[in-house]
Amino acid sequence: MTDFDKIINRRKFLQGTFVIGASAFILSALPGMKALADSTILFTSVATNSLDTITLPEGFEWHVVASWGDPLWSGVSPFNQESRGNADSQARSFGDNCDGMAFFRVNNRNLLVVNNEYCNRNIIYGNRASKLPENDDDVHKGIAAHGVSIVELSMSSERWEIVLDSPYNRRITAASPVELTGPARGHNLLKTAADPEGKFALGTWNNCGNGVTPWGTYLACEENFNGYFSTPSQPDKKLTETYKRYGIKNKDKGYDWSRVDDRFDVAKNPKEPHRAGYIVEIDPSDPDSLPKKRTAMGRFKHENCEVVVADNGKIVAYMGDDERGEFIYRFVSSGKFSPGAEGNTNLLDDGQLSVAKFEEDGSGQWLTLSPQTTDMTLEEICVFSRIAGSKVGATTMDRPEWVAANPHKVEVYCCLTNNKNRGIKPNAGGDPTPVGGPNPRKANKYGQIVRWIPEKGDHTANSFTWDLFVVAGNPAVHSDANAGSENINADNMFNSPDGLAFDSVGNLWIQTDGNYSNVDNFAGMGNNQMLMASVETGEIQRFLVGPKECEVTGITWSTDNRTMFVGIQHPGESNPSECHFPYGGNSVPRSSVIAITRTDGGKIG
Repeated sequence: MTDFDKIINRRKFLQGTFVIGASAFILSALPGMKALADSTILFTSVATNSLDTITLPEGFEWHVVASWGDPLWSGVSPFNQESRGNADSQARSFGDNCDGMAFFRVNNRNLLVVNNEYCNRNIIYGNRASKLPENDDDVHKGIAAHGVSIVELSMSSERWEIVLDSPYNRRITAASPVELTGPARGHNLLKTAADPEGKFALGTWNNCGNGVTPWGTYLACEENFNGYFSTPSQPDKKLTETYKRYGIKNKDKGYDWSRVDDRFDVAKNPKEPHRAGYIVEIDPSDPDSLPKKRTAMGRFKHENCEVVVADNGKIVAYMGDDERGEFIYRFVSSGKFSPGAEGNTNLLDDGQLSVAKFEEDGSGQWLTLSPQTTDMTLEEICVFSRIAGSKVGATTMDRPEWVAANPHKVEVYCCLTNNKNRGIKPNAGGDPTPVGGPNPRKANKYGQIVRWIPEKGDHTANSFTWDLFVVAGNPAVHSDANAGSENINADNMFNSPDGLAFDSVGNLWIQTDGNYSNVDNFAGMGNNQMLMASVETGEIQRFLVGPKECEVTGITWSTDNRTMFVGIQHPGESNPSECHFPYGGNSVPRSSVIAITRTDGGKIG
């Protein structure tokens, strides 16, 4: 048996029609498990394809809920196919590239909160010859396309739609006021000329995954914030190692935000990048409230934030840092959650941040990030969390993305999406990336999902055991480790697991953001997709295939669990002239949130 075989959790894979819940009678007998009699979702796995639409199993249907550029208020012009809108219309319309999302029921109203991660320059500026912003209004349009959209929804004729002019409708953009909280608030590292007290900032952008707190707030997660900063006033400015660890360079990714706002010019405002890369808490029930950047939870390229309440009442948040060779983090609150208590709103400002160390023997530990373990101040740990993680020897991971905790027993899953540098080069901080443990393949093309179980079922424990739930691969092409684990076959194969979430009855939903070329190593995989898995049997079946060149990302459910909301991000990202999702014809491809329902009206999670 090879080392690769030893770390794979072996399971039998069930072929044919997939019934999650068929093992409910067995599960109900397991300690700590709830009976899953209502978990049955019967469907026949769909085949891969490269179509420009949504593919679902028979018995399910979908419709568009909100697309980039849809007005949130009356008086705003509908999306313009030629101009793609302007700064003013975009600021009052649904943002671009939907990602993490959550559904809230507030005062008998249905609210959907959605991250708008970024914008595809060649699409939003497709009316420009350069496919880039060419004037100030173009830049401001891009700024307004980022952030978070909060929309009230209503159900009409069995379709969800935006309620125009709802008092809860809100756009939080890369120019909106936000508050800095936690240990780093007011520290010199966060002080700028515009904010000499270091307590307030402008904007949140590149929010990827999300989280939800038990007190009813939304957590947006700032990821690739670095790509918006540049040094145009000093093009050859030498940047420090702290900038380089976070990917800050002399040139941005083509957004050109420094053109209209000096805070994105690092040469002029060297501390501004320190004010991005946080978990941002938003109260959807209060449209007048300021979003809060929770510095105690660390600064890195956050993917999502999975929040659980430990048995002792403390809040535990698991977070991945989505970059090659970076770490998985955990935050444990100092205080305890009490339903209805006013003090809950401060729980994310005081606690212990730690990073994961995975041992080869299947054990693991959470390594405390403190002044004693890192020789850094608490404020420095909050702002330079990656550097702190390197100092204590955390395990370099294959791009840790979404984390999901099982609602029925104490175990946690994390997507490790891929890593072309595994075993080849170190991470941005110089930490080695050896092959082994939860990262078993060199130049990892396909990704895997790691699972850990906290010691004694305690989310606050410092020890855990781990295994690999699935190792993605292509058994139609490979016969070695790149074929994947035993629960992968030619009928359910996928690459680059990214989004991850449990539904209320314990089904695990896997969303992908990978190579959709459908050739060579990825032959037969088709477009990005969403799959459903049983964490008890290990069986995995494909539920959805997305349109051309999209990422399937973001998932939430209506209160009655009869609607699943899913994000379709950047359709046609590389070849927009060949993609027209979701409206067909010659329309511009638009990122959209779709609603999926059962034709029989039953529950879907």
